[in-house]
Amino acid sequence: MRFVEFANLEPGLVKSSGLVNEPFRDAEAKSSKMSQAEITNMKQQKQQPVPLGTLIGRELRSEKLDKPTLKYGQAALAKKGEDYFLIKTDYQRVLGNPSTSFSVFAIFDGHNGISAAIFAKENLLNNVLSAIPEGIGREEWLQALPRALVAGFVKTDIEFQQRGETSGTTVTFVVIDGWTVTVASVGDSRCILDTQGGVVSLLTVDHRLEENVEERERVTASGGEVARLNVFGGSEVGPLRCWPGGLCLSRSIGDTDVGEFIVPIPHVKQVKLSNAGGRLIIASDGIWDLVSSDNAAQSCRGLPADLAAKLVVKEALRSRGLKDDTTCLVVDIIPSERPILPLTPKKKQNLLTSLIFGKRYQDSANRTNKLSTVGVVEELFEEGSAVLAERLGKEFPLESNSGLLRCAICQVDQPPSEGLSINAGPFFLCANCHRKKDAMEGKKRQVDQL
Repeated sequence: MRFVEFANLEPGLVKSSGLVNEPFRDAEAKSSKMSQAEITNMKQQKQQPVPLGTLIGRELRSEKLDKPTLKYGQAALAKKGEDYFLIKTDYQRVLGNPSTSFSVFAIFDGHNGISAAIFAKENLLNNVLSAIPEGIGREEWLQALPRALVAGFVKTDIEFQQRGETSGTTVTFVVIDGWTVTVASVGDSRCILDTQGGVVSLLTVDHRLEENVEERERVTASGGEVARLNVFGGSEVGPLRCWPGGLCLSRSIGDTDVGEFIVPIPHVKQVKLSNAGGRLIIASDGIWDLVSSDNAAQSCRGLPADLAAKLVVKEALRSRGLKDDTTCLVVDIIPSERPILPLTPKKKQNLLTSLIFGKRYQDSANRTNKLSTVGVVEELFEEGSAVLAERLGKEFPLESNSGLLRCAICQVDQPPSEGLSINAGPFFLCANCHRKKDAMEGKKRQVDQL
């Protein structure tokens, strides 16, 4: 909450709070030049107090109306034609109420075909929204969003795998509601945040087996084998891959033929920007394989979002040309009076990366934030565990209004006798989603061996 700037109020409005009222004191000093009636009238006008609660209420109402302006641009060049993106602006939590609007920006980088990328683009948003309870306020909605993103990603993966197709896709999914940005990701597409102070922050985690030790350990513990490609003569080449399948990622949507230890459970990070705003750069690995986060941000500062996206793609092609699909979305979250982020001296540049595990919602008084030291970003939530029971939490609603048990993933109501409950948390999973959970944790493999 910001402090009320009393200097902008009319004289005399805070006299009752005990603050010195200099304009009123000056008026008394000039009383010898006024009639008694004029002095009395002046006192009555200036001594009308406004309760502090009213002042704070006015400030909060003004702050709620002070939503940022979004400016965005998109650029892409296709090599394989497997990149897709989604842009939804002014999507309403409550239909017909513009004050409940939010926006979604997402990139889907397909592999082994385009089916998974297209399916995720068409279904993921609805699956996420269906996992958020209806009739809740904005703050509760934002707090429910990280858990709903996990449920939505897993549900989308289950639905796609039921189609029997083998393609897969990475996903970087960004929800912007006012100054709050929530990012969920699987795979190696990336979202970075560039702020007015010149600080570049990574809002996603790369799920590449080559670079992520925790993910390698999880995959092998769940029954997968991690190794490089063997060629004739016994030599190993290329990045670390998961076998069967040969996928170099540990998380994705789809990839039915690889094994269910390749999970769709996303890393989720939620931050709140200051009213100075910031710029998001969301791009597929065709960009990040060639351009660092710092260089991408620096290359387009001072440009409007549409030109910035084109310049980031151009920067990626500068060194090696078009080797992969390259897709870039640039989103500026700014006060309405500031059209673009200004140029920032290079000496102020810094890179802050995120930890994968362990940060959850806390009381606001106890929140710690490694980004808060720069005064531009408040970290609200971060979690990257691949254990589904940990991600759904202990506050997931057990029952729907009908009295039936509602599955925390597929949102289908069922009688209690027709499903299974997970012991790790007071939530319900239907039999199908429970099997998916066991398969992701390697338990299905162990049962099959008995």
